[in-house]
Amino acid sequence: MDQEIEFRYDTQLLLDKYGLDDDECDDLIDEMRDHIIRTFKGDCLVIAGNTDDDEFGEKATVKLHFHTNEPWLVLEYCRGLGEIYDIVVEDMVRQSKGLHG
Repeated sequence: MDQEIEFRYDTQLLLDKYGLDDDECDDLIDEMRDHIIRTFKGDCLVIAGNTDDDEFGEKATVKLHFHTNEPWLVLEYCRGLGEIYDIVVEDMVRQSKGLHG
């Protein structure tokens, strides 16, 4: 029996934003979660983050995972917050049929 997939695209990314301490990183995560829930249809939202330093200074790194039918809108929103990379958009309908996502 096939289970219908309501939100087709498993959308994942990492986001770096420089100049944020731990509290500001937590605020960014809360802002992202609230905006995504209010703005985009989807499910399985997970957002986590931490702060560290690299050669460019202190930064927050946030990992996002979200199932949606319009991943490009989520990517556009996140791009406005910082540098996004390691972007993965997998088609779960194709995967459920045994095809490459």
